[in-house]
Amino acid sequence: MPVIPSKPLTISEATGNAPDIVIITGMSGSGRTQAMHVFEDMGYFCIDNLPPRLILQLAGVIGINSGIGRHLAVTCDLRSQGLFDELLDVIKSLEEHELSCRIVFLEASDEVLIRRYSENRRRHPLAGNSETTADAIQRERVQLRSVKERADMVIDTSRLRTSALRTRLRNAFSELSDQELMDVHVFSFGFKHGMPVEADLMIDVRFLPNPFYDPEMRPLTGLDERVSTFVLEHPKTKDFLDAWFRLLDAVMPGYIAEGKPQLSIGIGCTGGQHRSVAIAEATARYLERHQYHVGISHRDLPRAGLPS
Repeated sequence: MPVIPSKPLTISEATGNAPDIVIITGMSGSGRTQAMHVFEDMGYFCIDNLPPRLILQLAGVIGINSGIGRHLAVTCDLRSQGLFDELLDVIKSLEEHELSCRIVFLEASDEVLIRRYSENRRRHPLAGNSETTADAIQRERVQLRSVKERADMVIDTSRLRTSALRTRLRNAFSELSDQELMDVHVFSFGFKHGMPVEADLMIDVRFLPNPFYDPEMRPLTGLDERVSTFVLEHPKTKDFLDAWFRLLDAVMPGYIAEGKPQLSIGIGCTGGQHRSVAIAEATARYLERHQYHVGISHRDLPRAGLPS
């Protein structure tokens, strides 16, 4: 039967297989919503402000422990009022049902919390009539003390960037590598059909030898072996790919470090039929070999009356 440690874990101690259920709680204004978005990106089934007594029921509904590998992340906070007092009892019930569970408690200093509420022009959710934000924060700290002591991981977000919070949670609760967590979309396009607006990174390959000028290859595409071989085996292309892949090796880890969940790479030639298609396919294969989760599409092949 899983046992939850009674003291906060370090990041390295918490790292391991993703638990069945992660409960995100902590001080109002400390970043629970941002944390929930991280778990969404990791593929968890996420519910905000769920009354604790419903956690076990929801776990059954979405199929946890059914062998399909689902994981659940929920936020529970004092907006649930009296129901929040049930949280520790619910955790014991989860253990009895052999469901692994971890509590993530988000914290921040009084000064930072007050500033965040002032900047957002929001009222603290626990503030009563004639009660200041500082008073509400102190009352919330008292009410959350037992839960904080029971938490598996306590994270102070006072001076923590969102990207750093994302990295900590991913390191602790994801079964995937950093590369696998980033969704990379590689697509080809033709400049004559317009510049793409969605590309984070774009490369122009119109300087490469063009199969269009060979009558036999003109009706083909970069998906055809003859065209692909013509483009990729040319010495100029080999030099380019060597430099292009070295550029990807340099920038991709930086995007990961910044916590970018999605990256779109556009590769363009004149018509989007030959060179860009072949280079996009080669780029996708290269990134897949480096364990990135890659999708590929060819925007302008339909414009040529050819299958995409």
